Amino acid sequence: MLKKTNSSALPKKSAATRSGRVKGTRLGRSLVKGLTEVLAHVRGEVELGSYTLPYPVNVKEIRQRTGLSQVDFSRRFSLNARTVQQWEQGKAMPDVAVRAYLTVIDRNPAAVIEALRA
Repeated sequence: MLKKTNSSALPKKSAATRSGRVKGTRLGRSLVKGLTEVLAHVRGEVELGSYTLPYPVNVKEIRQRTGLSQVDFSRRFSLNARTVQQWEQGKAMPDVAVRAYLTVIDRNPAAVIEALRA
């Protein structure tokens, strides 16, 4: 059975809420602002900026082109073997700097090996 609630026990709306002004947390205001922008975009009222995801790299293909096992590749290029395994299995993705490093390894592994020896 539902318990009857005394209406005087319920919180009253603040004057700011009744007047139509938005009052709340910074997160709440940010969410409302973002959703308002999305709605305006859907209606064709505004053009939102776009974000291009960084280029992907296929770590397994890069490693295989070197002819090295995961462990040897990791040692040769100073990478964590478990991390290389996770990248190859798609469980993790290298960050932007590592993707750039892997691209250099792919294009000129001898130069990277030489640089790491110095």
